[in-house]
Amino acid sequence: MDMLSNIGLVCLGGLVLYLGAEWLVKGAAGLARTLGLREIIIGLTVVAYGTSAPELAVSISANLGGSSPLVFGNVIGSCIANLGLILGVTILIAPPSVDPTLIRRDLPVLLASVIVLPIMLYAGGVSRLESLILFAMATVYTIVTFSSAKSENAPSAEELESAAEAAGAPAGEGVARLIVIGVVGLALLIGGGELFVRGAKGVALDLGMSDRMVGLTIVAFGTSLPELAASLVAALRGHSALAIGNVVGSNIFNVFLVLGASGTIRPLPATFSDMLTDLGFMLGMTIFGVAIMHKERRLSRVEGVLLVSAYVAFVVVAVTGL
Repeated sequence: MDMLSNIGLVCLGGLVLYLGAEWLVKGAAGLARTLGLREIIIGLTVVAYGTSAPELAVSISANLGGSSPLVFGNVIGSCIANLGLILGVTILIAPPSVDPTLIRRDLPVLLASVIVLPIMLYAGGVSRLESLILFAMATVYTIVTFSSAKSENAPSAEELESAAEAAGAPAGEGVARLIVIGVVGLALLIGGGELFVRGAKGVALDLGMSDRMVGLTIVAFGTSLPELAASLVAALRGHSALAIGNVVGSNIFNVFLVLGASGTIRPLPATFSDMLTDLGFMLGMTIFGVAIMHKERRLSRVEGVLLVSAYVAFVVVAVTGL
């Protein structure tokens, strides 16, 4: 298959991934509205799960094809893109405020997720047992988040409606139809993931790029498009909690859920020394992100510029090999 055909597969796969994530998020957000969940909870769980689904689909497909460097590149690159590009651009467009619940409960989990990954990789990769532990952590985090939502003050009908609208949930749809929308979205994600990986690996061969580099740049950016779209729409509509929750939740799920599910199917071997720079960027940007979000205040555009600049620097380093 020639270069043009491979690029066409990447573009088609990216489009299908985006559409699938849109449908999955819409269906899930509509269901969340019927459960009476607050905006920050929708962002941390429902929207974060939905927009992380492309990373999950692509990583599972890549691992089944025997390309663990593409899996790690996708996960690490997506985490960096979420913090640098998505959170940074969101702050630049509409500087959001930080929900106090996120500071107490979710930021420590985010920090823990980027600390546990280098520890596992230093030992040679992620084994099946470690993958099961990661998957269990994602499950526990989700259960705790939903359980804590029940003990918090119930949101008003207006807040629920506006949060669901920001996530793109269709109005006036029944539960059965919302489930169908979500299932169709999931099917599109699986198909789009297969197309995207096939095309990206073809581009890698044509350009002489490694699977790791393709995962860090092309695949990571493509699978982060749903997070970018969801966060920007939420920020523009004044739902900053949803936007920040989407970024934080997506990064937590990228490590715990995406790596956990992928490694459960087949262990993920890795060479720690090959990923030192990538892990350094991910850890550094996460620490900076936690530092600027650890107080109840409105984030500044200067912080947004710093995050976007860090992402640009990462892409330059990844492509040039500096």
